[in-house]
Amino acid sequence: MDEPSGHCVGCGRTLDEIALWSVLDDDDRRAIWSLLPARLATLPPATQPPAD
Repeated sequence: MDEPSGHCVGCGRTLDEIALWSVLDDDDRRAIWSLLPARLATLPPATQPPAD
């Protein structure tokens, strides 16, 4: 999670959006999906955990 914005650096959603995703209807999901490209463009790239 990117702390300043509150968005996941992998998917761009907030913790609330992630938690509610399974109960959101298609219109609500589409509304969130439409916001993600702009959100992700402002976030630092996601980092991969070190390989074992």
